[in-house]
Amino acid sequence: MKDGFIKIAAVSPNTVVADTKFNTNQIKKAIDDANEQKVNILLLPELCVTACTCGDLFYSDAIQTSAVEALKKIKSFTVDKFPVVVAGLPLKHNSKLYNCAAVIANGSILGITAKENIASFSEYYNQRQFTSSVNIKADSVLCFDGENIPFSNRLIFRHSVMENYSFGIEIGEDLFASVSPASELCANGANIILNPSSSNETTGKAEQRRLFIKTASAKNICAYITSNASMGEATGDTVFSAHNIIAENGSILSESAPFEMKNAVSEIDVNKLSSARIKSNLFRSKEESNVQTILFEQEIIDTSLSRKFALNPFVPENKTELNEKIETILKIQAFGLKKRLEHARSDSAVIGISGGLDSCLALLATVNAFDLMKADRKKIIAVTMPCFGTSERTHDNAVKMCESLGVTLREVNIKEAVNIHFRDIEHSSDVHDVTYENAQARERTQVLMDIANKENGMVIGTGDLSELALGWATYNGDHMSMYSVNADITKTMVRHIVQYIAENSENALKEVLLDILDTPVSPELLPTDNQGKIAQKTEDLVGPYELHDFFLYHHIENAFSPSKIYRIAKYTFDGIYDGETILKWLKTFMRRFFIQQFKRSCLPDGPKTSSVSLSPRGDWNMPSDASFELWVKDLENIG
Repeated sequence: MKDGFIKIAAVSPNTVVADTKFNTNQIKKAIDDANEQKVNILLLPELCVTACTCGDLFYSDAIQTSAVEALKKIKSFTVDKFPVVVAGLPLKHNSKLYNCAAVIANGSILGITAKENIASFSEYYNQRQFTSSVNIKADSVLCFDGENIPFSNRLIFRHSVMENYSFGIEIGEDLFASVSPASELCANGANIILNPSSSNETTGKAEQRRLFIKTASAKNICAYITSNASMGEATGDTVFSAHNIIAENGSILSESAPFEMKNAVSEIDVNKLSSARIKSNLFRSKEESNVQTILFEQEIIDTSLSRKFALNPFVPENKTELNEKIETILKIQAFGLKKRLEHARSDSAVIGISGGLDSCLALLATVNAFDLMKADRKKIIAVTMPCFGTSERTHDNAVKMCESLGVTLREVNIKEAVNIHFRDIEHSSDVHDVTYENAQARERTQVLMDIANKENGMVIGTGDLSELALGWATYNGDHMSMYSVNADITKTMVRHIVQYIAENSENALKEVLLDILDTPVSPELLPTDNQGKIAQKTEDLVGPYELHDFFLYHHIENAFSPSKIYRIAKYTFDGIYDGETILKWLKTFMRRFFIQQFKRSCLPDGPKTSSVSLSPRGDWNMPSDASFELWVKDLENIG
């Protein structure tokens, strides 16, 4: 529960039709298991107390009475148990029979929700036995075991301390209704929707179920959980498969496949959902009198995590999805640059080419744009500017790549110009400090800008999103350009894009791209070692980019606190980085992210390619002098 994680289990106990004693014992076993696992919410299927396929037996006093007695036993069984239990059963109210879900916690029934949309078609003919709850008022009560229990289809259950820990219930076919209870429940503050269901299995239905649940969770920015009837149901015309699903804001976190007879268990991040709603201007909240909120208590514990967090949230794990994303990024880069070049009536594009990954991708994007324009690639001027730290390997790769792509290559050795500049500002070339490094970067930018002026061209920026987050760029050096094609692409994604292009290229280009991929990331601003190899490796200085990209995503996209980012990073990178290493680089990330904002406040234009962007023109609005004290303090007690 700490950090907003709520563990939920969707369970399909075995059932025997009309045998409430057997079914109750199975439910008790499920409660015991959930209690042992410290599950916050245990969701059981629709009408699981009696089984859902009783048909006209639901009319029987014997069934109705035994269901009531079963609920009493389940209620008593939850005393001193941790989970909140949601169980389905038929209940009578004002001479009508309703398909209900009872919410039970620590020996009390918190409320009872009744199904609104009752199917009257195909194998479902539940309107024959049950009445819709559509006309029941939000403040209605049902008398059960001497108590008046809140009873309607518009109940929201909210934790007494954790405001974001809130849930509502809709039942079965309510999910498929054009106007479902879930929309109103979410609009009034429910972050989790629970659906006890009895959806039978037919060909294609599992995928339909997944689609509806993913859509409902995305549209309402909520978690949506369904628990389905098991194979113990009657099989006259239907078979049930215990297909249980846990989804969060459009993504399935856990699923028991049809006929697998397993539980779906995962942790819902209600703080993340709340943050996403705050950021979305499409999510409409409202407070209406026809929704009743019920407070409940549950001990706040440190929930153990089982859900999966992507090692690199910017890079899809599925190969097909990754390739599709890469193709989309390449098109966005190319079409964006094409439009900018045409609008500016530029005759050429000028790129500083270093033999590293970022300039490599920028050049490839520029080639794509020129091909779209059916323009001569020779109008692309790639400029290599060797200086004190340039290695033979990167220089040769830059030359080979330009030759294989058929662009114009120019070489401007800047050593003499930089040394003259050192003399002018009275700086010793033996002092390898930030002045020594940045003088080279700014000289390179001056060369590029002046060539662009001379050739009626535009300087194409090469810096990536990871570098922008860390401020790993020289202000008014490589920080500046006339259009920055990589500005929204992380370092880890740049690597995958170049790898993809290499795999789909002819031998000469493929060979050089693969060697660029194998080259350590470096600004090459310090002299090479005695063997002429790169001495300055970026990730030794600022930390691994895979960690920083992970930090960046959860800091920006989810607005997680640093301590929460540390927790999930430690969990996700277990066996790769230890906690001390993660904490060290997380502190570096937070410090640099804040103090380097001034560089992001005046970025050149660049195409947006993903949900996380640091453009100051709408995507990330932050004062350059904002204090990072709160974020640093949050990490002080870790370690």
